Amino acid sequence: MEDSGVFVDEQIETVKPVQNGFDRFKNTVSKTNHIINLIGVWLFRLRKPVMAAPVVFFALRLAAYNSSHLPEQVGINLQATGEFAQTISRHMAVMGPLGLTLGCLLLMFFARKAMYAWAISIFTLALPLLLLISNVYPA
Repeated sequence: MEDSGVFVDEQIETVKPVQNGFDRFKNTVSKTNHIINLIGVWLFRLRKPVMAAPVVFFALRLAAYNSSHLPEQVGINLQATGEFAQTISRHMAVMGPLGLTLGCLLLMFFARKAMYAWAISIFTLALPLLLLISNVYPA
């Protein structure tokens, strides 16, 4: 009977290091999952500034480019005859699309659904390009 008690004690001692190693593995995995979840939470919280940053960058860059390359009087509403129906100042042609883009981004920051206003702000980046193409390279 004493021999079986020693055998059981030896088995318990050999199982303990395996359990300790498994517990360390579980602890490491849970810490890794916690770090991954924390990164995901912060990316979700910062999604609006992350989405807005490239739009702001390109809007400012297009505004700076247009302010130096557009003529003093910018024509809008190009007609079939090749003349513009209306002219506006260069300042208005630069600041109008920039204000529209920044207004869409401002709506994005206050909206619960950020993707709609962000997508519209992406489309507003086409306005400075269209003004530049229609005024610098008329048909």
